[in-house]
Amino acid sequence: MKKLFFLCSSVVLLFSACQKSSVLNTENNTSALTKRSCSSMEVLEAQMKADPTLEFRMQQYEAAVQKNIAQIADARLVNGVIEIPVVVNVLYRTTAENVSLTQIQSQIDVLNEDLNATNADYSLVPSTFSGVKASIGIRFVLDAVVRKSTTKTSWSTNDDVKKTSKGGLDPTLPTTKLNLWVCTLGNGILGYAQFPGGSSTTDGVVILNTAFGRSGTVKAPYNKGRTATHEVGHWLNLRHIWGDATCGSDLVSDTPTHNTANYGCPTAGHKSTCTGTPIEMTMNYMDYTDDACMYMFSAGQKSRVLATFATGGPRNSFAK
Repeated sequence: MKKLFFLCSSVVLLFSACQKSSVLNTENNTSALTKRSCSSMEVLEAQMKADPTLEFRMQQYEAAVQKNIAQIADARLVNGVIEIPVVVNVLYRTTAENVSLTQIQSQIDVLNEDLNATNADYSLVPSTFSGVKASIGIRFVLDAVVRKSTTKTSWSTNDDVKKTSKGGLDPTLPTTKLNLWVCTLGNGILGYAQFPGGSSTTDGVVILNTAFGRSGTVKAPYNKGRTATHEVGHWLNLRHIWGDATCGSDLVSDTPTHNTANYGCPTAGHKSTCTGTPIEMTMNYMDYTDDACMYMFSAGQKSRVLATFATGGPRNSFAK
């Protein structure tokens, strides 16, 4: 069983900035996609510097989450699931960047499938993990789409996209609605999410418009809407499965300890060299595999998410 521990500043990731590692083409300054990766620490450092109380606040929330995991009873349910309204904020410069309502709805559909284990590839979960695969039980409902034309060619992880004063769009009622920002991100970034505990003025998830949903402008291998599933997982208080350290902890007891992130589409049965040499759960949404090769959450991840919505949890305002 994986050891659970409270978070310190060296391992807490306030934001997950997921990127496409790329090879630069010097002739046209474009980049060729190779694999998904993350560059979160500079964003974390900036947030910690701006808000010295953040680490302590997140430690308090983590204590409440761990307490709630053992007894989850008060999260608001609608027909057996937690229902979360979603506001999609679209920042666009070109017609192609102004993603269609069809593409937006396709992303909502993917989130609902993945969070409720109704995704078609759920049946591909190997027997090794059949005892821990789980439906988290959250329903996302498209509440509104807000569109804004911009002259910016790309956005970064500095959260300007979330601020009207910086040319972006302020979040709509972020304590009761999940805000998604869809835009062109620079430096090969696929998306990033704010973990529970950060400022409500920047709360939500940012996704690259060509990795959003499973129709329209999406591009393989990030064309099945799983970038948002992964990032919303962070918004729901889930960590990367390898714990952002060699043989690190994701604070979930039933996910195997991973050496590090996995990429592409690994062969099933790959073993970690960490203690006990467990088979790695490479198909978990919180790994770094391609969209087509991630298709499950675990029961322990479900407990962590639901505990985040319970009394004292950092997203309890969504469960009232």
